[in-house]
Amino acid sequence: MADYLAINRASWDERAPAHAASPDYRVEQLLADPAELSEVVRFDLPRLGDLTGVRGVHLQCHIGTDTLSLARLGARMTGLDLSGASLVQARRIAAAAQTPIEYVEADVYRAVEVLGAGEFDLVFTGIGALCWLPDVNRWAATVAALLRPGGRLFIREGHPVLWAIDETRPDGLLVVDLPYFETAEPLVWDEGGTYVSTDTSFSHTLTHSWNHGLGEIFTALTGAGLRVTTLVEHDSVPWNALPGRMVKGDHDGEWRLTERRERVPLSYTLQAVKDIS
Repeated sequence: MADYLAINRASWDERAPAHAASPDYRVEQLLADPAELSEVVRFDLPRLGDLTGVRGVHLQCHIGTDTLSLARLGARMTGLDLSGASLVQARRIAAAAQTPIEYVEADVYRAVEVLGAGEFDLVFTGIGALCWLPDVNRWAATVAALLRPGGRLFIREGHPVLWAIDETRPDGLLVVDLPYFETAEPLVWDEGGTYVSTDTSFSHTLTHSWNHGLGEIFTALTGAGLRVTTLVEHDSVPWNALPGRMVKGDHDGEWRLTERRERVPLSYTLQAVKDIS
């Protein structure tokens, strides 16, 4: 586990150029239209509210398409990621969009060290981020330290129930076969592909990840002094998480179960506030 940062960084570094080139990240559309937003940010527009003048940080920002979208909504954004290659793409995209965004290379647990405490009105975390962190309590403490009094956390994530489902079953059954709760040891994956459309072949195939139960996330945030104000579970996700069992919606680009969508939650949106003492 001591090497999880190096192992995961190597994977993200190699995949960043392929992700930026993939049509699934819609970089060309974002650059062609200054009013365009990423599908992840657009999904939560009613909950995000007015971001004009808000000082925000996007943790685990990857290539920065959500970061750019938040900036287009009026926020003054900083993006933080452990992958230098991802930030190369993020800076290129921001420059092409003529949008000033500061990008900082560091893992999440060093965010306060490199960005400062109490500097932000908004901490944003997007889809597929928390699973790369071994300790959700340490993450929550980091978020709380980054926020100013009155600031808020906004997170849209894959649901821990989804992360616990075996996506490889050929019979189409939804079977919980992986840990739902946080474990001391990581899940070790050796996979040659990635989650977007690409013809690129990868040599860094090993990754380490962890699941965190919804109750564990809630308890970690409240234990760090944050007050949860919103928790909405969704029947959709922005990618084909269960191949062969999902269909993509025409109106929002989200993927849902083809049959009986009421069976399991697939993602959630959570907001929490650091109260003014």
